[in-house]
Amino acid sequence: MIRITNFEPETSKQRLKLAAIDIGSNAIRFQITNVITYKDTHTFKRLEYVRFPLRLGQDVFKYKEIGPKNEESFFKLMHAFKLLIDLYEVDDYYACATSAMRESKNGHSIADRVNQLLGLKIHIIDGNKEAELINKVVMKSLDKDNYLHIDVGGGSTELNIISKGKKKNSKSFKIGSVRTLEASRLESTLTEITRWTQKHTKEFENIIGVGTGGNINKVFDLTGREKTDRLLSITDILDVEDYVSSFSMEDRIHQLQLNPDRADVILPAINIYLHVMKSAGCKKILVPDVGLKDGLMHMLYERNFKKLDLQFQ
Repeated sequence: MIRITNFEPETSKQRLKLAAIDIGSNAIRFQITNVITYKDTHTFKRLEYVRFPLRLGQDVFKYKEIGPKNEESFFKLMHAFKLLIDLYEVDDYYACATSAMRESKNGHSIADRVNQLLGLKIHIIDGNKEAELINKVVMKSLDKDNYLHIDVGGGSTELNIISKGKKKNSKSFKIGSVRTLEASRLESTLTEITRWTQKHTKEFENIIGVGTGGNINKVFDLTGREKTDRLLSITDILDVEDYVSSFSMEDRIHQLQLNPDRADVILPAINIYLHVMKSAGCKKILVPDVGLKDGLMHMLYERNFKKLDLQFQ
């Protein structure tokens, strides 16, 4: 049972445990965060983080449904997460699934099974909701310049145009790193991205890219840049593309130390980021190291503090 903590008076420390489950096409992420509030200070401390390489998109983008083996693995994983939620005595949680489960013929029935047998509710969200959740945290790191937020997942790519701190336009496209491996006829989607991007960015000068997703964060790591300097040029990304391309799949895993489920999708993902940036005329891209799970955490934090009549800042 999910409970809302009875907080002590404002002068003492207030604690809230939140859990987020991000069910993607290439991997599933789970995080438990302890939010400690003392007077006007809010501290977020990660208690648990798991990234499990269950590639649901491999089934869905080929066969339009999740196969029996992946379905059983998925159920076991959700069972493990539910046990951790109970053991940590989490106050509130949110589990969401993106393109693979929403496009799968049996995605909703699998989510229903998990809910009925484990008491764990999974929300299957659309691309617009996905982009909205990520934007909750992305926009906190931006100033009043013009930005094109590019989020490349396993099965979809979300684009958001942000100017003067406000979202101007957004669209979700059915193209992603895993889908590129499993599907054909993606050129038409790339053409659609070019047309949409050029149409909606032509009024903005010096637009800067903002990249989210596991692959662009890995690209940043491979540049060897300082963690505080998170702005990459197109040349930086092209250099990483050439560098990764020079290794075989096996050497990417053993020499570059990429996870097996990262080694085969990083180049398709880079191609999508570069395609969008070139279409919009972006010469640089900011990599803020946030993602859907972070957006879920902030949504949960805001939701719970509203219930407690505390103002979210």
